[in-house]
Amino acid sequence: MFTGSIVALVTPMDDKGQVDRASLKKLIDYHVASGTSAIVSVGTTGESATLNHDEHVDVVLQTLDLADGRIPVIAGAGANATTEAIALTERFNNTGVVGCLTVTPYYNKPMQEGLFQHFKAIAEHTDLPQILYNVPSRTGCDMLPETIARLAEIKNIVAVKEATGNLSRVSQIQELVNDDSFILLSGDDATALDFMQLGGQGVISVTANVAAREMAELCKLAAEGDFAKARKLNQRLMALHQQLFVEANPIPVKWACKVLGLIATDTMRLPMTPISDKARPVVEQALKHVGLL
Repeated sequence: MFTGSIVALVTPMDDKGQVDRASLKKLIDYHVASGTSAIVSVGTTGESATLNHDEHVDVVLQTLDLADGRIPVIAGAGANATTEAIALTERFNNTGVVGCLTVTPYYNKPMQEGLFQHFKAIAEHTDLPQILYNVPSRTGCDMLPETIARLAEIKNIVAVKEATGNLSRVSQIQELVNDDSFILLSGDDATALDFMQLGGQGVISVTANVAAREMAELCKLAAEGDFAKARKLNQRLMALHQQLFVEANPIPVKWACKVLGLIATDTMRLPMTPISDKARPVVEQALKHVGLL
């Protein structure tokens, strides 16, 4: 459940900015039918930054309810205060989620020892498997391979989502982590195939929101070692990997989901704004290039 194509699911909202349950069900059904390995609910792409904790938990629980055991659900979690991250994580205990994806603290820029103590404290307050999430471009905080290796020794810290786009991190982490079962997941669609060829086991993907079947097939080919076919498929997907970030995530991917009829609106809460007139045709062309439009 922590390998293959894991979608960083958008959170569909209605015109008033409230969760659109009908669209959420449509998205989940789409991923079940497309072979997506698991759903991350309320990660970065799910707009965790603009949902309060009660709303955050409610979206995860709605996702669990609508998934109805058909696909594993991973809860996005994390905060820049350790006590807050613990409180959020504890709300997912005994709910049915299969684990938590927990981002590094943002804005306050902790030292490596602070990162270690932060994730250690969270892990001590739950039995849920924990996936570390390192995304310096968003958080201003880079969790180094040495710190990941220390955390990997904690029994319920089972994986890392490495979203630096720095492929040298794969071998650096592998060299330092003693546990062969520790899972390395890419958090960068554009380099995910290379990441898997170097030894990663999957990707937590933005592209999978709109190209779920293709991303599932890409990960399957990589797992089978058929990198010739995987590379051809990835070349076709590359325009999407890149142009879904032409503006801040999840602005482009949410608009793409609406265009493809997967959600009713691309509404987001401020300070996130709708896709610009300039970016819209760029994303549209990427969707056409892949054959989705």
